[in-house]
Amino acid sequence: MRTKSGILRSIGFHALSILISALFVLPLIWMFSASLRQPGLPPPRGVEWLPNPLTWSNYPRIFHILPFGQYLLNSLMVSIIAVPLTLVTASLAGFAMAQSNRRWQNRFIALSVFLLIVPAAAVWVARFILFRSLGLFDSHAALLAPAMMGSSPLFVLLFFWSFRRIPYDLYEAARMDGANPLEIWWRVALPLSTATVTVVSILAFLLYWSDFTTPLFYLKSQSLYTLPVGLRQLQELDRSNWPLLLSASMVMTLPAVILFAIVQRFFLPEDRLVGIYGQ
Repeated sequence: MRTKSGILRSIGFHALSILISALFVLPLIWMFSASLRQPGLPPPRGVEWLPNPLTWSNYPRIFHILPFGQYLLNSLMVSIIAVPLTLVTASLAGFAMAQSNRRWQNRFIALSVFLLIVPAAAVWVARFILFRSLGLFDSHAALLAPAMMGSSPLFVLLFFWSFRRIPYDLYEAARMDGANPLEIWWRVALPLSTATVTVVSILAFLLYWSDFTTPLFYLKSQSLYTLPVGLRQLQELDRSNWPLLLSASMVMTLPAVILFAIVQRFFLPEDRLVGIYGQ
């Protein structure tokens, strides 16, 4: 049976967890509530959790003002394609790093850290010229090109750190059974790195879902625009219509929230992860 002190610690832990969660959930609730105010009204001076009257017409209106449905489909298509590409390329690069000797590992880590600290603006012009010469300008291929290279050095490092923690004996056993490097990556490394796959999937989805600069640079056809560009267009049309802007913000935020709610059960606690590797 649990002692009284153990029960009190459990209650305190859950109460603190609920309080911390509320700090992140309340702004989302406020944004949804403010999106239900009458069009054209300024933000309330105080906290208004339930507008009176409730106005649901803001949501269909944003789809009439701009082709938000097309923007939504474009964002979904880019994100759905980019996430698997990122997982494949980043995990392969991380696996190659993990299989290298210590000297090359240090070199690859230094290179990845160096690439992380390079400002994104420093490569805008060079990337624009490159994509234009390759015929990728004004196409979604320009948005997906970074996924072919792992999207971010951070994702490669995350996979490297995860694969490096797997006992080397497992790799050796797979090699003795006749598995080639690709089979070891697919059948040994990835199944034991579920938490890293989940984290990189979420981060990659958010990276492409909320990307504003890349579509703005490389897309000129309105039919190819994504949600961040559409949100900016809506802001330019009516900067003072806060309920309308917040409605569009909710449309853009909700898929990310739903994704996190779905995949959070795949996260493994650290002690359980160690237990798996220890077996």
